[in-house]
Amino acid sequence: LAEEEMVRPPTSHGSRMLSRFQSLREDRRMCDIILEAEGKEFLAHRTLLACSSDYFWSMFQDHTLESGAHTVSLPALTSVGLEQVLDFIYTSWISLSPSTLEDTLEAACYLQITDAVDLCTEYISDSLSLDNCCFFANVAARYGLSEAVADTNRFIARNMSKLLGPNRERSGLLELNIESLQEVLATQEMPGVKETVLLQFALDWLGCNPLPALESNSLLSRVRFSLLPPDELIRLSAQKPALRTPFIHSLVQKALHYHTQGPLQPLVQSVHTSLRATTNRILLVGGGREADRPQTQIQSFDERSRKFHKLSITMPKKLQYQGICVVGNFLFVLGGEVVEVDAENEKTAVMTVSDQVWRYDPRFDRWEEMEPLLQKRAQFSCCVVNGVIYAIGGRGQRGEPALSSVERYDMKAGCIYISGGIHTRFGHQMATIKECIYAFLGMYEPFCDIERYDPAQDQWTRLKPLLHDRFCYGLTVTAGGRALMFGGRKWQDGQEVCTPDVLEYDPEYDSWKKVCKLPGPLCGTQCAGNVFDCICKLNRHNGKKMVGLWHWHWYQKSVHSKVELTLHDFRSNVAISD
Repeated sequence: LAEEEMVRPPTSHGSRMLSRFQSLREDRRMCDIILEAEGKEFLAHRTLLACSSDYFWSMFQDHTLESGAHTVSLPALTSVGLEQVLDFIYTSWISLSPSTLEDTLEAACYLQITDAVDLCTEYISDSLSLDNCCFFANVAARYGLSEAVADTNRFIARNMSKLLGPNRERSGLLELNIESLQEVLATQEMPGVKETVLLQFALDWLGCNPLPALESNSLLSRVRFSLLPPDELIRLSAQKPALRTPFIHSLVQKALHYHTQGPLQPLVQSVHTSLRATTNRILLVGGGREADRPQTQIQSFDERSRKFHKLSITMPKKLQYQGICVVGNFLFVLGGEVVEVDAENEKTAVMTVSDQVWRYDPRFDRWEEMEPLLQKRAQFSCCVVNGVIYAIGGRGQRGEPALSSVERYDMKAGCIYISGGIHTRFGHQMATIKECIYAFLGMYEPFCDIERYDPAQDQWTRLKPLLHDRFCYGLTVTAGGRALMFGGRKWQDGQEVCTPDVLEYDPEYDSWKKVCKLPGPLCGTQCAGNVFDCICKLNRHNGKKMVGLWHWHWYQKSVHSKVELTLHDFRSNVAISD
């Protein structure tokens, strides 16, 4: 005999059985229990109720009074909620709207019908809008719907700029539950919202929902006071008692102290000084469609979508061959060549090598001119090691010999770092990838060599060259440890031409590939990686320029040998030369 085998019924079996139960209910046949809420009666079948609800399962046990009762009253429920839940039990469907949601959840939770609660959670997450998000957040918090709470809080944070817009009614926000508000104020992703507006909203909320000092402190501590202008901080502190409690007063004083740090600000970053953004972007700073005609544009590049976006911020001057870097999410633009086009004859331009240093603060949308370089230089490599900025090599005015010096700006206390490679580099780019230093091809080189220096082995290695020459390009390193080369100039049919190509170098496989194209040809640009998306989704802010109490100090050392290398051991604070 063949072994007995369990055969799965068709999927329609359960639906057909529920349909029959619903028909019996509608025809008022075989019903053996009446449920009553708010004076309204509902016929039902004990067996189906017990199979659908732990509450009814316990109620209809043999030892309970209700087991033999003909009518059971449910005074804790509304008739609307009970009807909604019964419809779900008999049809597995539920019709929800903001007006019926709370009654339905109350009944589903009370009767312990978890599937109905899950559908309510899904409904909240899928129906979020600017008009209902605060209401849904309060409902989700009241009934402990953790997934819906997380979704509503995330939605509110990402859309806070719209919710706090000048033409929107704020009554919903002012009624938001304290737990959700705390989560929203603590979020790292809140694009387009000035911290001043956020603080004012928190104070308004406290005005409508008074809290004890301890809870008020907990709420306000989530505001990033260092992102407010100091004059605004002082004004609000004088006006609002909630900002004068000892704990909050200490946070305000720390924020005011941060504003006096001047050039040290990039090194004293914390949660309270960081922009509310987690997405990084690559910035392409300056450059233009043709040689010696740079623009003040700044573009962002998204690695995932491989799309470019032109930003609203612009450079203070038309520069090319400048050095750029990012420290503490401040953008630094160093030196370069200032191009001034003759107004009467656009074909004529004056190029002047600059020693100026500019710092862009995305927190207040502000460019500040810093202490200049010791030497005017362009087409040099700019690197950052442990918060120290290095300006390496390059050239002065056109026709002058290449520079053999390295300048450094150490915001705390310095170390000397001088690097050379197998070949002399001019207009080259350098990058640090996985604790190795990569030197990429420079200007007018006979070969397209790429070199890698391994500090642990004290060894230079030649890597796979590019198939074609390239110079005046932008270079940055992605979060995944790959180098991206943007645009640049190359020789084609005996002429220098700008290219829109974006190339990627994979150090693990020592390989190059073309990944996409720029919106148009671009040369003379410089790139900065790991820049927070808030720079790219910037709000204009007319903050006053802060005068710091600190000064920049630039140091210089000449390179006496093309391959001389001085390394600094940060643990022993000793410089080692080879």
